[in-house]
Amino acid sequence: MSQMMIQAAVTMNQLQQKLDLIGNNMANSQTTGYKGRQADFSSLLIQQVNNLSDPANAEGRVTPDGIRVGSGAKLGSTNIDLSLGSILETDRVLDTALKQDNHLFQIQVNENGQENTLFTRDGSFFLNPMNNNQDLMLTTGDGNAVLGQDGPIVIAEGFDSIDIRENGQIIVSRGGQTAVEAQLAVVEAVRPRLLEAAGQNLFRLPDMEELEFDAAEIIQATAPNADVLQSGALEQSNVDIAQQMADLMVTQRSYQFNSRTISMGDQMMGLVNQLRS
Repeated sequence: MSQMMIQAAVTMNQLQQKLDLIGNNMANSQTTGYKGRQADFSSLLIQQVNNLSDPANAEGRVTPDGIRVGSGAKLGSTNIDLSLGSILETDRVLDTALKQDNHLFQIQVNENGQENTLFTRDGSFFLNPMNNNQDLMLTTGDGNAVLGQDGPIVIAEGFDSIDIRENGQIIVSRGGQTAVEAQLAVVEAVRPRLLEAAGQNLFRLPDMEELEFDAAEIIQATAPNADVLQSGALEQSNVDIAQQMADLMVTQRSYQFNSRTISMGDQMMGLVNQLRS
């Protein structure tokens, strides 16, 4: 009975993490370019250690005799769904939407004094002044620099109009003359499941020291001058609210069943103690 209660307690802890994940998905259902997360569960049965037959457990036991270590279910992995969301036309010049599932914009983020490259699907960009208003930098809504082929995209002040083409080229008009002044550095995640959520609607590469391959096998450049985006539009979140509500009800019911297991086990142990007395 105590083993069943341990299993239920372990499983409830992991179900709470799934509830948090579902809540995060639902809270970001209207966030531009947000990609939903999915939780996969696995059984801890394969990780059990039989305390009765393993001599290594004869000393320093932390569980009652016969109770196996590692039982219940755990959150095996959290996967990012990079499938395409619906495209909403905004007619705003600096709004861009990626047209392929695994394509990403590159963003430069200052983390603890270091400039790191992160990734996003949010193409809602802005021009922020720098160098005493002499130049304008293309940034995200949080003020992080958007990376082009040659680093952060900086446009000199004094232009008449600006446009972003489908291949990522940024066309600037000055005095009736147009020129390509930068190009967005769009990349493709060839192993999207390895990307990690970094907050603020951004993704990062995992710790490469723990993997058997390098970053080039996760992130690769797109084909030169390929039509990768739609200008004047934004990609909406790909969260399916109906599916999230269904997952929420199933997870809550599982949590309820495991909670009931603990309460019933406690009642039965109480009855046993009364019979002994």
